[in-house]
Amino acid sequence: MATFMDVHSGFFGVTAEQLREAHERDLAIEGEERVHFERAWLDPESGKVFCLSSGPSREAVMRIHERAGHPTAEVYELPIEVA
Repeated sequence: MATFMDVHSGFFGVTAEQLREAHERDLAIEGEERVHFERAWLDPESGKVFCLSSGPSREAVMRIHERAGHPTAEVYELPIEVA
C-alpha cells in the first residue's frame, strides 16, 4: 500500500467537530476501496484540510473523498519518508 497526503481548500469557518464528522464519513466507506485514512488536520486561517492515508492508488483516495462529500484533485503519493 502506498501513502498519500491530500489537500482540500475552502474549509473556512470549520470547527474541529465538523472536521471530525467529515473524517468519519471517509472512515465509514474507506474499506470499499481498500483505503485507510490515518488522520486529518485543519488550518482554519487558510481554509485548508490535510489528510494522511494509505491505499492502493491516488484514484482510490479521490473516489472515497468524492463519495464522502469533499472531493479533491490534490492527492500526492509520498514514496520517500525519513524519521
